[in-house]
Amino acid sequence: MSMYDDVDEYIGARRVTGLAASHDFSRAVIVIAALDDSRTEYRTSLWEIDVDGGSPARRLTHGEWGESAPVFTPAGDLLFSRRSSKDDPARLWILPASGGEARVLETRSAGLSEIRSARSGHGLVGLSPVFGSSSTDEDDDALRTERKANKVDAILHTGVPVRFWDHDLGPATPHLFAGSTDGTTGLRDLTSDAAGALHEAAFDISADGAFVVSTWAVPGALATVRTVLVRIDTATGERTTIVDDIDADLGAPAISPDGASVVFVRESLSTPEDAPRMTLQRYDFGTSSVVDVAPGWDRWPIDPVWLPDGSGVLVTGDDDGRSPIFVVREGAEPRRLTKTNDAYTHVHVSSDGTRVLALAASYLAAPHPVSIDLSDGTVVDLDTSIDRSPLPGTLTEIDTVVDDGARVRGWLALPEGASDAAPAPLLLWVHGGPLGSWNTWSWRWNPWLMVARGYAVLLPDPALSTGYGQEFVQRGWGAWGKAPFTDLMALTDVAAALPHIDDTRTGAMGGSFGGYMANWIAGHTDRFDAIVTHASLWALDQFGPTTDAPYYWAREMSPEMAVENSPHLFVADIATPMLVVHGDKDYRVPIGEGLRLWYELLSESGLPADDEGNTDHRFLYFPAENHWILSPQHAKVWYEVVLAFLAQHVLGERVSMPRILGH
Repeated sequence: MSMYDDVDEYIGARRVTGLAASHDFSRAVIVIAALDDSRTEYRTSLWEIDVDGGSPARRLTHGEWGESAPVFTPAGDLLFSRRSSKDDPARLWILPASGGEARVLETRSAGLSEIRSARSGHGLVGLSPVFGSSSTDEDDDALRTERKANKVDAILHTGVPVRFWDHDLGPATPHLFAGSTDGTTGLRDLTSDAAGALHEAAFDISADGAFVVSTWAVPGALATVRTVLVRIDTATGERTTIVDDIDADLGAPAISPDGASVVFVRESLSTPEDAPRMTLQRYDFGTSSVVDVAPGWDRWPIDPVWLPDGSGVLVTGDDDGRSPIFVVREGAEPRRLTKTNDAYTHVHVSSDGTRVLALAASYLAAPHPVSIDLSDGTVVDLDTSIDRSPLPGTLTEIDTVVDDGARVRGWLALPEGASDAAPAPLLLWVHGGPLGSWNTWSWRWNPWLMVARGYAVLLPDPALSTGYGQEFVQRGWGAWGKAPFTDLMALTDVAAALPHIDDTRTGAMGGSFGGYMANWIAGHTDRFDAIVTHASLWALDQFGPTTDAPYYWAREMSPEMAVENSPHLFVADIATPMLVVHGDKDYRVPIGEGLRLWYELLSESGLPADDEGNTDHRFLYFPAENHWILSPQHAKVWYEVVLAFLAQHVLGERVSMPRILGH
């Protein structure tokens, strides 16, 4: 038995969600999330780990409402965020390296987040929301108190975006504040005119703390938005635009150790005909020039981190169903550092340039800290105090070559005991994005709970997936219902033909873009016994203008594209029982998509409600949840309902829905 056999045990499993390391790697901490006593919320705490792997992890913090976002100062002190209650904003705390109790370092009534500490001296920067009409901190506090006392939550907008994923934007907007790790200077607003420019900003502070490079959102004609790079002096707040590319969004800035240049990721603005392309660029402060760091590289770089001698950077990047770390130096071919099947995040480099600390994850293991030798890529797991539950099956890889010559691959998770004599039912699970890949562990989209119940789960990367080169993305661009669909069916054919797979019992499911594909599949084939569609796009002409980033989707989603690729136009051809799942607070794929899908399934599909209103379709609605259904108690309901629906229609079993639903 493993935790995947019991949804309650799975939901209650502790998980690593963050990592921070001191510059010399003398200390490192991880963030561990654990279910609280009510089983309705995860609380986080900080644990110190032994970077050499010799000692067990040791818990450092015990706040009632948890701690997160750890950052080390040059002196080895630990900065972190902590709330005093569920509804209070996070304050910045410091735990001295010399010992003693943690104390509050900085606080604002609106909170302080996204802290960055300079590598020398005492400089730090962070974000905090400020009302546009406020001229002083006192004005800002008074207005916040007045709105709360009068129960006013109205927001007056003058542009886009107006909301993001699951929360409204405004009326207060993020400003960049500068302070000091010794608490001697107080906080100073560096961007009093920011308005919405720092929404979801990415920024870095120079090694000496003298300046920051940040993304800056620039509104344009016809409700468009793009991002440029700005340099902000931390002493004066003077701001200069350093890179403004009218054909691209710019992100992930990382300042070189000597402060002479900054690397960043350039994402070309897509069009209905051309997919975006991500490249690693470098801006030189001395010459004001921009160069392509790896001009021939056919992978998309993520989160660059400088080597301490400034000779190059480390990046992660999707690659053939993995997301390894690469060493990138100008004038040289990028070198893959890690050879494992993992995806890496939270990458830190030691000050002597010999080691890397990171979180590693794959479909074989949840995120966990590792130490990596920079010379040869050797990876060593570090202790977390969390025991790993055995997996209820095995993971293998399958691929095929489709009609246009492209190789399409995916992971296939097989249950224990699957054989020619006892073949397993097949579940196709389509990833979201669509610009993404099935290459890392997910607590929310975890195939092993299905595998534990006897399913073989196929995790394919069809056209539009990342990690296979630009042309592989381009194959599906503006044609979601073509190559992505035929790729999925081709790889499903390969899996279904395996002797230990039962091709007479099959299901399909997906979330977000995966939900779109589930809807498209439902209208274009009856090969599956059941389909689960979560947070799905249904009517593209409706989705485009109502999502939280309409300007982004409008670049690809022309009226012609929406007509050619919208699943709702094929509702009459749907004859497969569907489970529709949607959260009301989903602003990426608004609830209107789920509501319209549900009504049209009952009224217009090939499997409509009968004369007495009975239907094989089901609608699982979460009034207070977002795109992902994150609350532990609701994630539990999600898994239980999905498993029950599949059991009924794929396995032919009568499984009761959760009693808590009162159904």
